Amino acid sequence: MGIPSRVSERLASGLKRFQPILASAKSRDVNESDTSMIVTDMLADIFGYDKYNEVTRELAIRGTHCDLATRIDGKLQILIEVKAIGLELKDGHARQAVDYAANQGVEWVALTNGSVWRVFRVLFGKPIDTELVLDLDFLALNHKSATQLESLYLLTRESMLKSGLYAYHDHLQATNKFYLAAIVLSDPVIDTIRRELRRVSEAKVDSDELRSLLREEVMKRDVFEGEKAEAAQKKVSKSAGKMLRIRRESDEPLVEDSIPRLVPAPRAESQ
Repeated sequence: MGIPSRVSERLASGLKRFQPILASAKSRDVNESDTSMIVTDMLADIFGYDKYNEVTRELAIRGTHCDLATRIDGKLQILIEVKAIGLELKDGHARQAVDYAANQGVEWVALTNGSVWRVFRVLFGKPIDTELVLDLDFLALNHKSATQLESLYLLTRESMLKSGLYAYHDHLQATNKFYLAAIVLSDPVIDTIRRELRRVSEAKVDSDELRSLLREEVMKRDVFEGEKAEAAQKKVSKSAGKMLRIRRESDEPLVEDSIPRLVPAPRAESQ
């Protein structure tokens, strides 16, 4: 992704400035309140938020509160749960912040101890779920690494205005192993592989046999079985159905090979 030069410079200088501050705070094992003060300064000096107008402390939500939150043009962007810098972050720590987000309809939650930053997207299903999108160790980042600065950029005010976290999450979903497995096992890809096999070896392998070989000999079972695999298969099927509707509405001729059709995994034989 392209980072504006002024933002890149701010990120690099912010890293150099705050890494010693965080290292010192960690060695002194400062408490949660002091860690929160450092995080507030990071939000302003590194991530570009107006500390007085766009960073909210102790946000009250249904009788409880969230440590910090960022707000742009009056709209909440990220709810931030802060823990003491010496505390090891655990999944349970994010649960409270996620509950805050669910109550407010906010899609992004960050859990941090100042050094480690974990960003989750809240999935508003039944039940409410989350997906880890970003996991950064601030103290391990190199201010000269363009790739690491790009990861840090995702948390900036500028990135939020351009929906950077949304785009990054979409990219992660499109390239995860479950989604790729669903694509590989769809009919268009299977047909393409069959054509290539005939081209290089003149072998004639039918679709079912090829799909079984991919499942049993090439791919790991976990990429096409389980909840995440089923969700990916549904997403591919939904996309195929949407494309079919568009073509019917436009009265364009339907190209058979362009529509992914997923074949359910065979049931395991009972012992």
